[in-house]
Amino acid sequence: MSDPSPASQPEPRLLTRLNRRGFRLVMLLDGLAVLGLAVGTMLVRNGLPPWPTYPLAAYSVSFSVSTLIFLVAYYFGGLYEREPRLGGAAVLPKAARLSLAAGSFVALLNLALGGLLRQRGSSIGRALPFPITNLVAVIVLAGVAVAINRAIVHWMRTRREGPPRVVLAGVAADIELAREHLRANASAIEVVGEVDDPLAVVDAVERTRATDVLLLTAAWLDDWYPRTIGRLDQRDATVLLRVGGRETLFGLDRLREVAGLPFVLLMPQTMAASQRHFKRLLDLLLVVLTAPVWLLLLGGTALHQLVVAGRPLLFRQTRVGVGGETFEMVKFRTMRLDAEAEGGAQLSTGTADPRVIPACRWVRATRADELPQILHILTGRMSVVGPRPERPELTAGFEKEIAGYTRRHEVPPGLTGLAQIHGRYHTDAEYKLGYDLQYLVNWSPVLDLEIIVRTVWVVLARRV
Repeated sequence: MSDPSPASQPEPRLLTRLNRRGFRLVMLLDGLAVLGLAVGTMLVRNGLPPWPTYPLAAYSVSFSVSTLIFLVAYYFGGLYEREPRLGGAAVLPKAARLSLAAGSFVALLNLALGGLLRQRGSSIGRALPFPITNLVAVIVLAGVAVAINRAIVHWMRTRREGPPRVVLAGVAADIELAREHLRANASAIEVVGEVDDPLAVVDAVERTRATDVLLLTAAWLDDWYPRTIGRLDQRDATVLLRVGGRETLFGLDRLREVAGLPFVLLMPQTMAASQRHFKRLLDLLLVVLTAPVWLLLLGGTALHQLVVAGRPLLFRQTRVGVGGETFEMVKFRTMRLDAEAEGGAQLSTGTADPRVIPACRWVRATRADELPQILHILTGRMSVVGPRPERPELTAGFEKEIAGYTRRHEVPPGLTGLAQIHGRYHTDAEYKLGYDLQYLVNWSPVLDLEIIVRTVWVVLARRV
């Protein structure tokens, strides 16, 4: 069954369109809750304004900035990602950790700004007046308020849309087992379809307008990954995979319970939108802060290459970037001009490649030829850390041969990455994909920092 054309689909509601752009109604509730707690603790402790030490305007600015910091922490912490209606993870522990992080940042920012003002001779004690006792109370209560807000939104959604509409997918024995468990939850879950053919699930979801799919037979995952899962996500259907003892031995965590059965959420994208946005922000900060260093290295390497390799100084080549879109990658040229005159696109064999200009081997060994790509990081075509950008001629073959290869294009390719520091030029593409997916699944700012530090060691050791 072909996908419905855009013209035949009804225009989504305003709230749905905002949700797809990352806005959540619960953001307003969380902001009002944090701001209300900040004002409420002052009212409980000091009564009605005016409050002691600082004017009301100073407290207003402080509470507004603090509320924004809390919301930013919640956003980048993943609290506003779309959660499945079935087997949702507990919100309170995560909200409490993020509230603690946000409150700690408010306190540190207050100390830093206060010290800066005192150095300039200001008599203001705190740039953002917020009594410590009150801030501690807000940290403790904010996590509870956020969890309550999620419960309210979940109740409102269920009241408006009804219970989750579920399609059971798997072999007959697995469906029967799930049906027995779901009978106890008949009031909370509505089973609208059953599919015993792995290729028929998308049609079943469209026909029944299902909100969730329970994949009960793990062996079907090979047929569903990644295209079917992506098509179901386009139809706003969440997919959960039932796992057994064998799957849990692979190190799965964050199990979700549905009618007594253990499931894991199958994500259409390995990294959440909030993580990708946070990663982009960190890229820009790192490039700007290290500008004096890389500008000096860029200029020195350019001068060397101009002397030993001549013109053209730069080497342009089409590479595959985020979303599978191509872009023109720029590097310092280290090979002869006729490097691909015979045989077309080829994988490099490293510094021993006979096509490399001898005087440029150290440039390639230290990866100084990659320095011009920093300009791509500024434009968002590349990232500091990510999968290696490959050529479209090679990528087309890899996508046919290696299941899931396209998932490495979820984020911009990186100047360095997990596959680059562990692999070599000759490392098989499927093994490199394993590194890339491991990086996406486990991404964190600490992991990026670890990869950058290890890249420095690889460069110094000239291990390519």
